[in-house]
Amino acid sequence: MGIKVLKPNTPGTRWMTVPTFSEITKTKPEKSLIEPLKSTGGRNTNGHITSRHRGGGHKKFYRVIDFKRDKFGIDAKVIAIEYDPNRTARIALLYYTDGEKRYIIAPDGIKVGEKLASGPQVEIRVGNALPLSNIPVGTFVHNIELRRGKGGQVGRSAGASIQLMAKEGKYAQLKMPSGEVRNIPSECYATIGTVSNLDHENISIGKAGRSRWKGIRPQSRGVVQNPVDHPHGGGEGKSPQGNPHPVSPWGWHTKGKKTRHKKLKSDKLIIKRRK
Repeated sequence: MGIKVLKPNTPGTRWMTVPTFSEITKTKPEKSLIEPLKSTGGRNTNGHITSRHRGGGHKKFYRVIDFKRDKFGIDAKVIAIEYDPNRTARIALLYYTDGEKRYIIAPDGIKVGEKLASGPQVEIRVGNALPLSNIPVGTFVHNIELRRGKGGQVGRSAGASIQLMAKEGKYAQLKMPSGEVRNIPSECYATIGTVSNLDHENISIGKAGRSRWKGIRPQSRGVVQNPVDHPHGGGEGKSPQGNPHPVSPWGWHTKGKKTRHKKLKSDKLIIKRRK
């Protein structure tokens, strides 16, 4: 795993960097673990645009990932490390001893041929999944459940690692990458280690076309639009007309307006806010 800097043969490649993909061992996905994935183009079932600046992009299949890790007491062997176009992390293909195949989010440092397992009594080793109550304090984990049996929801992107800070009663305290410390039920499962592809944050897109490959369309600032299209548009010069507070095209306040509901059930689980 590393970053390759391209020679500036064209203006587009002058700033572009790409992963080396040195950890990838298999290029084609497992046919039994893929599903069709239709591009929405940012439109809902009525055809109305609900997410702007989306459309185009390369076709891709969805890889069915096992976020639950619920095959307890059955060993699995890592057969391949693969690229997944739907996420920033790499994925690992596991062959279980009972013949089943599953994809999981690949932890950093995992190698082909290693044995993995999940369950309350498995070894504390990178790639194994255990309840938080059975993991030593100070361990870095990822793919953490918020509700027992729902599957991992926290710590799934490239390079993510969450530290188990303490265990008290029926809750475990975890420190998120943002610095927030929060309680999560100790019965919830987590996977040992850090998520793979740590260099993802250092990649430089390099050119606009590469964003189009990802299905991201261009976005224009409000101040360069006409008054009919955006509240910031029009006027002489480059500043927003009348120097207003930043708003969306529909006049909603943005940049600093708090959107979190004042009374959420999860508020009591947050020990230390990220700010």
